[in-house]
Amino acid sequence: MNQEKIIVIDFGGQYNQLVARRVRECKVYCEIYSYRTSMEEIKAMNPKGIILTGGPNSCYEDGAASISRELFEMQIPVLGLCYGAQLMMHTLGGHVCKAPVREYGKIEVMVNQSSQIFQNVSEKTICWMSHNDYIEKAAPGFEITAHTQNCPVAAAEWTEKNLYAIQFHPEVLHTQEGSKMLHNFVYEVCKCKGSWKMDTFVETSIETIRQKVGNGKVLCALSGGVDSSVAAVMMAKAVGNQLTCVFVDHGLLRKDEGNEVEEVFGSNGPYNLNFIRINAQERFYSKLKGIEEPEQKRKIIGEEFIRVFEEEAKKIGAVDFLVQGTIYPDVVESGLGGESAVIKSHHNVGGLPDYVDFKEIIEPLRNLFKDEVRKAGLELGIPEKLVYRQPFPGPGLGIRIIGEVTPEKVVMVQEADAIYREEIAKAGLDKYIGQYFAALTNMRSVGVMGDERTYDYAVALRAVSTVDFMTAEIAEIPWEVLGKIANRIVNEVKHVNRVLYDCTGKPPGTIEFE
Repeated sequence: MNQEKIIVIDFGGQYNQLVARRVRECKVYCEIYSYRTSMEEIKAMNPKGIILTGGPNSCYEDGAASISRELFEMQIPVLGLCYGAQLMMHTLGGHVCKAPVREYGKIEVMVNQSSQIFQNVSEKTICWMSHNDYIEKAAPGFEITAHTQNCPVAAAEWTEKNLYAIQFHPEVLHTQEGSKMLHNFVYEVCKCKGSWKMDTFVETSIETIRQKVGNGKVLCALSGGVDSSVAAVMMAKAVGNQLTCVFVDHGLLRKDEGNEVEEVFGSNGPYNLNFIRINAQERFYSKLKGIEEPEQKRKIIGEEFIRVFEEEAKKIGAVDFLVQGTIYPDVVESGLGGESAVIKSHHNVGGLPDYVDFKEIIEPLRNLFKDEVRKAGLELGIPEKLVYRQPFPGPGLGIRIIGEVTPEKVVMVQEADAIYREEIAKAGLDKYIGQYFAALTNMRSVGVMGDERTYDYAVALRAVSTVDFMTAEIAEIPWEVLGKIANRIVNEVKHVNRVLYDCTGKPPGTIEFE
């Protein structure tokens, strides 16, 4: 993609995606790369700026993640965050060591407002710190531009060399003016113009797809979720009825969802494409029998998806391309595109095994975050009710059922989830909660219903507020609404006698349960 770009060099930081997301909010395209990326590759990208992430290591220890000194000598603006700041100082002659006082959480930072990074930032501002090491002495040539009570170098810069170091995390929402700081870096330091626009992305993507596919046949893995739906419509706009959408009902969908997907994409829908629905519930249940480990469940579901598509492709003849609704968080959480550990595997990431009968995968949304996918959907003319429907993972309810998946458990979580969504909508909260769903725990406990003792399952309700789906805070649902939901679930869903509310943010949890 020929456009201005800022790249994020990842040292294993937990906020790497969030850094990229914040840059994109500034209307500048941004991608994440491992610190192992060669200098030749970095130069070839011709970035307008480079951001170094945090990381778990101590930069002064043998074997710690590092990068060539050459990076700091190219005159390309470099912003180091946390570990990235420490590494910059260490590499250029400063002194980094174990901090006498560890800083973690919201800390008051005193900044020099004359710095380009801190333009229009309050002289005293609250920032998110998370470090055991600290910069005891800035490298030669650097001016200290921020400090805290316990951190003498909370920020430093060498403007002539376009080098900037920040000990805290401006990308995290807990840093009250972090967006200003990153905006200043992107526009004041890197001199970006802000050319990353969704209408341009959609137009360019459609044309690129059209040229790539030519007269070829395309098979789309359609789950009915936001990502695969937007990918399918983009493909339909590009190649029309050369596209066949295969919708696999694996028996792990939300209540009535299979029929809803068919209404939108089937023969009575508005799109020029071929639609095939495959009812494969028993096939998936059989494969999942006795399996409890979440990663194993994900891999089984993903593998079975591929096998179903392979079989369907053989039925319809030669198929040249397989389309998937992979998005950027899927890529990074699967351990690709950066340095972070695998959080969870995604069945639509990483390419196909050698024995799959497709020429190539097309992933038109691979570089987009969730909110960008929704913007793309609106640009494509997809109805808002479909674009803004609740996110749903590829493995479906398979990862919202803790432990073994059985048909009986599927019905339980379907019914509980339907009640939950219905009551949230009735309360007028559905437009304000980023994601919410019911999950079935593997916990059983004693209860009493009427005059009888029960020993049944607990349903957990999850609801989070989020914009980027990289971080999330617990959604504050009124107790009277939660009480009504819990009462209905216990009374209407068989074999459930307890309802729990998950109050965990992301991090440390994930949004999904498994």
